[in-house]
Amino acid sequence: MKIRSVIPSDARNLYSACESLLARFHPLDEDVETTPLSSVIKVSVSKSPALSASAAKLRLLKRLRCTLRYEKRAWESGASLVAGVDEVGHGSLFGCVVAAAVILDPAYRLRGLRDSKLLLPERREILAERIREHAVAWAIAAVDAARIDQINIYQASRVAMREAVMRLAPVPDHLLVDAVRLDCEQPQVPIIHGDALSASIAAASILAKVERDRMMCEWDAVFPAYGLASHKGYSTPRHLAALREFGPTALHRQSFAPVWQNPVPQEVFGFMSEREPVDEVSAEDLAG
Repeated sequence: MKIRSVIPSDARNLYSACESLLARFHPLDEDVETTPLSSVIKVSVSKSPALSASAAKLRLLKRLRCTLRYEKRAWESGASLVAGVDEVGHGSLFGCVVAAAVILDPAYRLRGLRDSKLLLPERREILAERIREHAVAWAIAAVDAARIDQINIYQASRVAMREAVMRLAPVPDHLLVDAVRLDCEQPQVPIIHGDALSASIAAASILAKVERDRMMCEWDAVFPAYGLASHKGYSTPRHLAALREFGPTALHRQSFAPVWQNPVPQEVFGFMSEREPVDEVSAEDLAG
């Protein structure tokens, strides 16, 4: 029997209204490993023009449940050291991309793990301390802005994540990776929006975020005009205004459009402009 048939006729209008409201939200597939939220976001934004894409993404990420589902699958398949891997700083205009890898202890339940973007800074700090204390192993790696400009941010993120995995001791026997596949020999499962779905990836996301935020606060003291402590190098109105006024620093990612499109000469450190003295060589010396 259809639900509609048991609803009184005078309530069908209300039913239709509720049905239309629910239709605004694209149902999330159970197998989210291969179902990105991009299509969901497009639907939500098209139905709510006043909602930005980033706001829609955050709203939908909050609906996802961060659990040990993927870890349990790996354990059941015979793996014992399952590492979650994630990176932070992919879209930043300044500084390095930071990655972390974490092997959670199956015997210890860390509560409150979720995508680091959804946590307040104070909560991230508390969780990061607990992760470092109770995890079987954890490691952090980074790739700097110069390397990002050489190989592009996608490859740099993969390099940083692989390096974090390589630094783990003991060595993991299974990887859960946020969205990408790494050049690692271990069996691995790339999970779209893994930091919002897998506890291990969420733990890695938190460690990477806390570490990179710390770096940005330190660089803020060196480059106070850019406000790095507040926006962490991302493309905010304040950051873009500083780029227009002062130009990029030597640590900005020169391959990123808001940076290379800036006409002001970049700032360099003193030691970068210093050159070692070179002895003059005569034509006779070259010939001889």
